[in-house]
Amino acid sequence: METIISKESLAYRKATRRVKELKGFYGNLTSYCLVIPFLMVINLTTDSRHLWFFWPMLGWGMGLAAHAINTFGIGKSWEDKKIRQLMEEERKSTKTL
Repeated sequence: METIISKESLAYRKATRRVKELKGFYGNLTSYCLVIPFLMVINLTTDSRHLWFFWPMLGWGMGLAAHAINTFGIGKSWEDKKIRQLMEEERKSTKTL
């Protein structure tokens, strides 16, 4: 009974962490999509000869891309494999006791 509860607890914590990661990424993406056009409008209405809005767009875009890779891409399969490995080791060690 205890292993079922702990597995459910672990799964819940993992799901909660994943939801927080997704929420953080989508919040960042929403902010980017709202702020960058606003900066474009400010730049183009005040001084269209010097296009400075490209710099925050580029910098924040690179950060957003890194956030997307961290949230959806590289490292997730390794992390899942490692979690399964550690859970299996824990199960084996408690079985031998």
